[in-house]
Amino acid sequence: MNRRYNPFWALILTATLATGSCSPLGIAIGAGASAGIAATEERGIEGTAKDATIRFKISELWLDQGLDFYHALEMQIYEGRVLLSGQVPTQTMADTAVRLAWQPEGVVEVINEIVVRDGDLTAIATDTLAATRLRTELTFTKGVQAINYSIRVVDGTVYLIGVAQDKDELARVIRTARALSGVRDIVSHVWLKDDPRRTGKDGK
Repeated sequence: MNRRYNPFWALILTATLATGSCSPLGIAIGAGASAGIAATEERGIEGTAKDATIRFKISELWLDQGLDFYHALEMQIYEGRVLLSGQVPTQTMADTAVRLAWQPEGVVEVINEIVVRDGDLTAIATDTLAATRLRTELTFTKGVQAINYSIRVVDGTVYLIGVAQDKDELARVIRTARALSGVRDIVSHVWLKDDPRRTGKDGK
C-alpha cells in the first residue's frame, strides 16, 4: 500500500475524525472547513496536514498498547513539535509513550510533560472544563490569534504549544490562563512567530 504523505487526504482524515461523519457530504464539509481554518494558521495548510498525519500515526502506535494506555495520554502537535501530557501509573508507560512519539516521520521534537501517578476522574473532568473555558476566553481576547495555540490542562496545569505573534500576545494568553479558576500552573512551549527554530521557517 502506498502511504506517501498527501496534505489534502490528511486534512480529510482529520475532518472525518473530528466530526465523526463518514458520509461523502460530511467529509466534504469537514475537509473544507478544516482547510479554511488551516489556511489562517501560522503553520498553513501543509503544516496542519503534516501535524495531523503525525497525530494519526502516534495514535495508532498508542492504541496498539491498549485503550487504557491511549486514554491516559494527551498530545499536542505544532510544526512537528509533539507535546505529551497526561497521567500514567508507571514510569515505563511514560517512557513508552515518549519512545513511540518519536517514531513517525516529521517529528522534530518530543516534549515530555507526562505525570506519573494514578489519575482522578473528578480532576480530569475539571481539567477538561478549564481547557474549554480557556479556548473560549482566548477566542474572544483582543490581540490574540487563538487559532495558533494548542491547549491541554492536566491536574490544574495548563500546557501551551503553538506560535505567538509577539511577546505581548503570549503575555495576554498567559494572563488569561492564570485568571481561570482551577488553574494552578502554566507550562508554555510556545515559540514566537519570528523564532528561527521554527521548522522550515526562515524567521522572517
